Amino acid sequence: MKRKPRPALRNSGEEQRQFTRRAWFSMALILLALVGLSARFFWLQVVRHDEFVTRANDNSIHVRFLSPPRGMIFDRNGVVLAENVPAFRLEVVPDQVHDMQALLKSLATVVPLSGDDLRRFGQALKERRSFQSVPLRNRLSEDEIARFAINRWRFPGVEIAPYLRRYYPEGALTASVVGYVGSIDQREAEKLQGTPYADMSQIGKSGIEREYEKLLRGVPGYELVEVNADQRPVRVLERVPPRPGENLYLTLDMQLQNAAYAGLRARAGAAVAVDPRNGQVLALASSPSYDPNLFVGGISEANYQALLDDPHHPLLNRVTDGTYLPGSTVKPFLAVAGLELGLRTPQYTVDSVGEWYIPGLPPGTRGYRDDVPGGFGVVDLTQAIEMSVNTYFYKLAYDMGINRLTAFMAKFGFGQPSGIDLPHEASGVLPSRAWKAKTLHRPWYLGDTVISGIGQGYWQVTPLQLANALSTLADFGQPHRLHLLLATQDGSGAPIKPVVLPPPGPPVIARRADWQAVMEGMVKVVEGARGTARGLDVGFPYRIAGKTGTAEIFSRTSHVWDTTRTNHQLALRHRALFIGFTPASDPRVAGVAILERAAWGGRDAAPIVRDMFDAWARLRHLPDTPLPGDILPPWAPLSAPASAASSAPVPPAADLPHAGSVLNRAAATVVGGAP
Repeated sequence: MKRKPRPALRNSGEEQRQFTRRAWFSMALILLALVGLSARFFWLQVVRHDEFVTRANDNSIHVRFLSPPRGMIFDRNGVVLAENVPAFRLEVVPDQVHDMQALLKSLATVVPLSGDDLRRFGQALKERRSFQSVPLRNRLSEDEIARFAINRWRFPGVEIAPYLRRYYPEGALTASVVGYVGSIDQREAEKLQGTPYADMSQIGKSGIEREYEKLLRGVPGYELVEVNADQRPVRVLERVPPRPGENLYLTLDMQLQNAAYAGLRARAGAAVAVDPRNGQVLALASSPSYDPNLFVGGISEANYQALLDDPHHPLLNRVTDGTYLPGSTVKPFLAVAGLELGLRTPQYTVDSVGEWYIPGLPPGTRGYRDDVPGGFGVVDLTQAIEMSVNTYFYKLAYDMGINRLTAFMAKFGFGQPSGIDLPHEASGVLPSRAWKAKTLHRPWYLGDTVISGIGQGYWQVTPLQLANALSTLADFGQPHRLHLLLATQDGSGAPIKPVVLPPPGPPVIARRADWQAVMEGMVKVVEGARGTARGLDVGFPYRIAGKTGTAEIFSRTSHVWDTTRTNHQLALRHRALFIGFTPASDPRVAGVAILERAAWGGRDAAPIVRDMFDAWARLRHLPDTPLPGDILPPWAPLSAPASAASSAPVPPAADLPHAGSVLNRAAATVVGGAP
């Protein structure tokens, strides 16, 4: 048998060395880990200290933005057009309610809840945390507040909360100008996300409220609120109050605005009054209108549907978005173009025989008519404007050509927005070869040029464009940008700061004699024996220069004159227009009126402008009332010293029609002049 090998003897020295090596290796690993951990601690605690402190604070401190009071809106005399009034609403804290449906059903027996209230409440529930209060019903009446207070113990989690509600004292009278605020929609909420305005519940939707939203809404404040692990508020650490929005003073004068609406009498149409010396809009009325207070806090579906279904379209702002054939109201502007381009003199005459034919066309070609069978005979420029002789302007447009006609009329602002400070404005249509080719893909014909001379064909103007052009004409061809904002104010009692406007544009009329010739024709429209608005000046202390327009919305289909139509039948197919300014030789106010369904411009539209002129004249005649924008700074209230008003410039005697009459001797005495 083999003998088993003897076990090797242990080498204690080697084992000791091996242990030492392992110990040092382990020590090195531990030291390396400690170095890495220390470096990581240094990186987190020193290098990124500020970042992680901020993130830690964000978990325990929330920023809650505070909505500022919205700025108020006034007319030029301090009449309130938009304000904030105290109101009360019901609010619900969802996590304090065990059965929401049962609570709402029981609560409705105490405070009425409409379907719109419940719909808005359900939407808000999805967007807020369960511990945040959610508005349920706005604008509680005193009776509803009292009933809820008695039954308060039955509804845990429901409270009455005060808030400021936007209110428009003038209602429908200023809806076309001031507009309204409404609940923020999804698109608007996305734009405001991440800004201090994200917590706002209302925003300007139309008119001045929308155009000057940034000025009116102010600057939000904030609260630093400490919250617990459940994100519930514990205490307020810091509070910075909000800065209220700026107050706005508009160029609007409510006396003229009231006169405009009274003259429109709820008929579909529009009226505008402007100070031609500076472009200040004194009245801007679209009819029929609507009550903007319906939209504050959210309009009910029934009310909104009623406005949409109304055949007269009250939501359409006819002043800025309504487009109409201008008809004969373009004739004074075309007359200026003929004089300025050297194509006409005031003495140039045309023989009006009832129809006018394009030269060179074969016999039997359809002619272009005057307003009366047989025409008006031989007429010059003044008579052509006075009687609105189509033949004169057919020939003038033909001689001018569409290219020169378009270029000159564009100087008056036709075919482009006026630039007024409102959020939307239609451009209208200024007839041209380029427009027809681009829009209708058809060539331009001579007949298109001819009817453009009387405001028919492809013309489309807004009442605001017509007012802008009239303002330029009334100020001797000097254009001013129409505007509504007059001044701003940082808060109640703060100084009122007038708005600085851009300088006026280049003059449209180079020769004052050309303006004088056209103005004389426009005065004859009102004073002449055959003027289309004769008698409009009866009882008025200043001379009025004007022009009527009656735009047909359907063209004739034969050569036969139809003299059987009644005024009612004509009203179903006509647009009635009137433009005018006063005093004629030194214009201070210009007015435009358009009715969608009316027979004649002189009979139906002109009285609306006269109503606005009467309101303007009454302001001028009051001994302690300055004319808007005339004597005192335009943002000053109307309570001026009597001595200031008495210094008003007196118009020349030529501006007092029929100066020998008893009526005008009295009028002259009122304005401080001699009979």
